[in-house]
Amino acid sequence: MKDLVQSVELGVSQRRGGAATRPKVWLKNELVRVGLAEFLCTYVMMAFGLGSVAQVVTGQGAFGQYLSINLGFGLGVAMGVHVGGKVSGAHMNGAVSFTMCVFGRLAWKMLPLYLSAQLSGSFLAAGTIYAVYYEAINDYCGGNLTVTGAKATAGIFATYPAPYLSVMAGFIDQVFGTAMLLLCLMALSDQRNKPAVAGSEPAAVGFLVLLIGISLGSNSGYAINPTRDIAPRVFTAIAGWGADVFRSGNGWWWVPLVAPPIGGVLGAGVYKAFVELHHPLISEQCGGLMEEESAPLEKEQNICANVCV
Repeated sequence: MKDLVQSVELGVSQRRGGAATRPKVWLKNELVRVGLAEFLCTYVMMAFGLGSVAQVVTGQGAFGQYLSINLGFGLGVAMGVHVGGKVSGAHMNGAVSFTMCVFGRLAWKMLPLYLSAQLSGSFLAAGTIYAVYYEAINDYCGGNLTVTGAKATAGIFATYPAPYLSVMAGFIDQVFGTAMLLLCLMALSDQRNKPAVAGSEPAAVGFLVLLIGISLGSNSGYAINPTRDIAPRVFTAIAGWGADVFRSGNGWWWVPLVAPPIGGVLGAGVYKAFVELHHPLISEQCGGLMEEESAPLEKEQNICANVCV
């Protein structure tokens, strides 16, 4: 009989002689593991998302249209969930992390770790796409890095409002878009309703981001994510676009930073108030105790409510 095929599981080294061994570089500290996973999944999501924008802009329509950007971010989110979902929950979005803290699904002490990882991942992804598309960007704009105008390129990295959009309307746009994101994420993770089928969570969340993009994206680029927007914006300010990235759009930069956390809490709160709080109890013969069909929120792990752009 031929040698048995060794089975390899995530996070565990190959079994040798019947005993499981870990790699010498295996990290025992949970905070480090969570931080690294959140950083990497955010980087993957942002690299694909920003890359899709860069390709459309510099290609001048030859290599994709607006739908390509929606698909790039949607599929990027799905890949990000595959990368970090079982370790950090793959939030990839400061509004998601903040909302999870508000509703007790993430400890407040973890919020700085998540935000730091997301900001770092987004900043590095912006730098990577800038390097990959450096010659294409310069060829497109003639070396003149501008925030507005016919050959503007700052929009590759951060979001800016359409010319007709007021700051107030843009604020409402971002609150509503993020509210829809978190409302639907809560639904996808609700084990007592109609959750995403086990294993399909990455695709479901990716389709949700795609749906928001094709229905709510034209006003201001559907940032719906403060860490996704501010980190690349800071990068562009450093890389040559200057302070205009903060002045443009009547000082637009603070809107995708402040509005999404508000929208996230509102959206999740609406779902909880209208649906989740009203699930009936299911009687189960388990030691004579009445138990709910699903596990308590604090015991649910790696659910797609913990994931987003």
